[in-house]
Amino acid sequence: MLVYVLNKDGKPLMPCKPRKARKLLEEKKAKVVKREPFTIQLLYGSSGYKQEITLGVDAGSKNIGLSATTEKSELYSSEIQLRTDIVDLLSTRRQNRRTRRNRLRYRKPRFLNRVRSKNKGWLAPSIEHKIATHLRCIENAHKILPISKIIVEVASFDIQKIKNPDIQGIEYQQGEQLDFWNVREYVLFRDSHTCQCCKGKKKDKILNVHHIESRKTGGDAPNNLITLCETCHNGYHNGTVKLPKTIKRGMSFKDATFMGIMRWSFYNRLKLQYSNVSLTYGYITKNTRIQSGLEKSHRVDARCISGNPLAKSLECWYFVKQVRKNNRQIHKANILKGGKKKLNQAPYEVKEFRLFDKVEYVGKEGFIFGRRSTGYFDIRTLDGISIHKSASYRKLKLIGLRRSLLLERR
Repeated sequence: MLVYVLNKDGKPLMPCKPRKARKLLEEKKAKVVKREPFTIQLLYGSSGYKQEITLGVDAGSKNIGLSATTEKSELYSSEIQLRTDIVDLLSTRRQNRRTRRNRLRYRKPRFLNRVRSKNKGWLAPSIEHKIATHLRCIENAHKILPISKIIVEVASFDIQKIKNPDIQGIEYQQGEQLDFWNVREYVLFRDSHTCQCCKGKKKDKILNVHHIESRKTGGDAPNNLITLCETCHNGYHNGTVKLPKTIKRGMSFKDATFMGIMRWSFYNRLKLQYSNVSLTYGYITKNTRIQSGLEKSHRVDARCISGNPLAKSLECWYFVKQVRKNNRQIHKANILKGGKKKLNQAPYEVKEFRLFDKVEYVGKEGFIFGRRSTGYFDIRTLDGISIHKSASYRKLKLIGLRRSLLLERR
């Protein structure tokens, strides 16, 4: 374990051993400024000796790996789990907005007001959010360590090659939907104009193209569509018909698409904030990890990216989970009897505790994942392991206030 040190002006110095930090605190030469990662600030002037520290960043759509190393040892290691619910929440908001506007009798038409047509380089809010989280995590590492260089892994995926390893030349322009008017026509042709549930036994001539996974989260890609007759389609939505287990959604390329969109935007924004930034590629990281005999994980990949794969690893590392900060929806979508809507606002504070506060219960540290107005709380770790499903507020001790990035030492 290392203790991170800031000078009198709040600028980072090289970390020290816990024994030295304890001595500085006892002599009133330093004060504690952060509990996790444990950080102290000197109360006297010190220029401080600094070494060359490289920060390796394993960028991703669901997880981020960070590792700060010198030639001999690792100084910081963390793994960040990003939010994956933003696309679904944006779709729900869009659906609620359209329903609300549709109830207005004289609704003014909206057109030519899209942000993407006004702002060059516009990215979807879900992608912007993840890029901002990458930058924020790198900034947090800079606050506790004098990092001199950043190396980022940018991934490049050939989705056509993943689908067909033998593809080459003009075949890239001749996709699976070539010469078809639209996706529906292609799906009907692919399924031989036959219901994939009853195989034509019900002799229903009306065919529908059905989404295997909800359109809101699965999209309109052909691998998420299947042909069903009118009878099977209505029966499925009524709950009387079940699709065969062999019908499954094809491989999703959401993560690969995300990395293709965000990699250069993220890299260019990073260069604007920091001077010494370079990039590497996934095949180089994989080769370094295999030659060094290391196991596969995001933080280990980040250590390989930093250029010091054999640096002495830390005994403990930090797992960070990103959570939703607030919910501004005022009412539930369902209308109750009498035309009233139920409020969507849970108590913000119960017995001086809030959602996602870090607490201690009977010697165990966890986070508040659920609360009742009576003063009982659901305490869990960031992995979702339950510590207590109904812990009384009298037995809880507040350790840290809620944040959008919850941190747990491992």
